[in-house]
Amino acid sequence: MEVNISKFNIDAPRWDQSTFVGRLKHFFNITDPRTAIVSEQELDRAKMLVEACRAGSAPPGTSIEQLHYAKKLYDSAFHPDTGDKMNLIGRMSFQVPGGMAITGCMLQFYRTVPAVVFWQWVNQSFNALVNYTNRNAASPITPSQIGVAYVTATSTALATAVGLNLYTKKAPPLIARWVPFVAVAAANCVNIPMMRQQEILNGIAVTDENENKLGNSKKAAAKGISQVVISRIAMAAPGMILLPILMERLESYPFMKKIRFLHAPLQVILAGGFLLFMVPVACSLFPQRCSMAVNSLEPELRDSIVNKYGDKVRYVYFNKGL
Repeated sequence: MEVNISKFNIDAPRWDQSTFVGRLKHFFNITDPRTAIVSEQELDRAKMLVEACRAGSAPPGTSIEQLHYAKKLYDSAFHPDTGDKMNLIGRMSFQVPGGMAITGCMLQFYRTVPAVVFWQWVNQSFNALVNYTNRNAASPITPSQIGVAYVTATSTALATAVGLNLYTKKAPPLIARWVPFVAVAAANCVNIPMMRQQEILNGIAVTDENENKLGNSKKAAAKGISQVVISRIAMAAPGMILLPILMERLESYPFMKKIRFLHAPLQVILAGGFLLFMVPVACSLFPQRCSMAVNSLEPELRDSIVNKYGDKVRYVYFNKGL
């Protein structure tokens, strides 16, 4: 059906972002791994159509379905703050294909220290790129800060994984299988705050409900980053906790002992099944456009807003990142 462009707001959410179910539908849409294989040319055409619709000059005959699909591609590949195309590996739509391979290998190759070191390094390199890509772009980070964040997070993951790997040598096999998850969770608590340290040090840009900038808030940054850390750990938890239990059971069967060479591919596929659902679920735990009561801000910023707007502005809003 043709669209009355003058009445169509392409940036209006298709689903209510104030509810978990609404956010879940949204993130199932934009984290669709199929969008990761869309050509660069098609992504550029989608961006042009979205921008044309915003300007009220979409081509005649454009349908609602075409606009929704263009917005889906746009949201999956372009940064919400800058509008710049994100690198493929850092996109949330690449979390399933990229994450399933790394998670499956971390869970399979956990017995020896060299294997643990290698796969934790690969995982933290992947996470660092994802965290940098999905940061709040209003707070730039220098190459040296990126390097420090990467080294710190990787060292944390390696120290946790290797230390627990050695500590659990005499523990039940299942305990050793859970070591990769503990290392991933610990590293997320370091990697994300370090990669977004500028927001913690200088504050994150906060606006009113009409996108008018009101100032920068360190408390808002802390809230947003903590929610991202929780989401990332939740994203990994089901697969990295339940898959070891499943594999421990399966590997006790005689037929599984005959096909050991298929254990790694099997774990990769199963990890993909978990991530296919957990990526959108984890991204949906908190609104991407986060809010915070003015009364909860730093005294200086709170007083500045109150003096200028009185009680007209009760909440501030900011992009927490993913």
